[in-house]
Amino acid sequence: MFLALAAIGLASCNGGFKNADGGLQYKIVAGKGAPTLKEGDFVSVNVVAKTDADSVLFSTYELGHPSFLVISKPQGKGDVLSALKYLAESDSAVIKTNIDSNLAKGAPRPPFKGKYVSYYIKIEKVIAKGNLSDQIFRGRIDAYVKTETDLIRSQEPAKIKKYVAEKNLKLTTTASGLQYVINKEGVGEKVANGDTVAVFYTGRFLNGKIFDSNVKADLQKAKMPINPMAAYKPIKFAVGLQGMIKGWNEAMPLLSKGAKATFILPSNLGYGDQGYQQVPGFTPLVFDVELVDIIHPNPNAPKPTSIQMLAQPNHK
Repeated sequence: MFLALAAIGLASCNGGFKNADGGLQYKIVAGKGAPTLKEGDFVSVNVVAKTDADSVLFSTYELGHPSFLVISKPQGKGDVLSALKYLAESDSAVIKTNIDSNLAKGAPRPPFKGKYVSYYIKIEKVIAKGNLSDQIFRGRIDAYVKTETDLIRSQEPAKIKKYVAEKNLKLTTTASGLQYVINKEGVGEKVANGDTVAVFYTGRFLNGKIFDSNVKADLQKAKMPINPMAAYKPIKFAVGLQGMIKGWNEAMPLLSKGAKATFILPSNLGYGDQGYQQVPGFTPLVFDVELVDIIHPNPNAPKPTSIQMLAQPNHK
């Protein structure tokens, strides 16, 4: 990985980028002359996305496994997907997308400076759709993904064990695999299913990188972008309802008002095999939480039909 990124970085410093529509620039660093990718092909790809200031926005290497996708139609001429047609299996490349050219109409500009987002890409595996029937194509994808995901799944316990040892955490483990430590005891009764809780939280990957938080101080400490429109107030949700990740529904009843705790969720208690937004599948998560308030249900109130997903916190 490090040799590949070093080669890409050196090549990008020397220039030589080619221009494409929509302000997109690309440079292929290494290739073996295999057929280039086409819409509908399946790829396993490692990606590092960085700003002009070298701030890492996303990295599959940090997460420990590549992303899987079937190449879809690009959303626009400057979309990063539109450059994949120049790449083939085993290729490495830098793809630079113009931020302003790719903003959806009326969408706010991302909260970081610079003109480009640069994607450092390594194509690990390609399964070409070609003339294959949908059944055969799907079967080949399923077989490859099963082999890869079985390996990723088998590595998850060791990753969590290593994290716990490095942090020297004294944790309690539940029957489901949830691990936790109460850093500050609360007062009063513990949360019960059906209660609405108000929670401050910061979610991290095992490498320590924050993927979501409603604690402004934690974001500032990590030098992450601050949304000037966000109030950064506690997220509220009813415990036990379908829609919240399993680990949180299990974790909240361990707490009483005012408690602070750290929870480590294996992926089956988080976002599972599929992941969600910036959280890939098979990703263990660490949450630091503070239970600010418990609101008992009103027996006469109508029952809610849906709740907000954790990955979309109520920052407003």
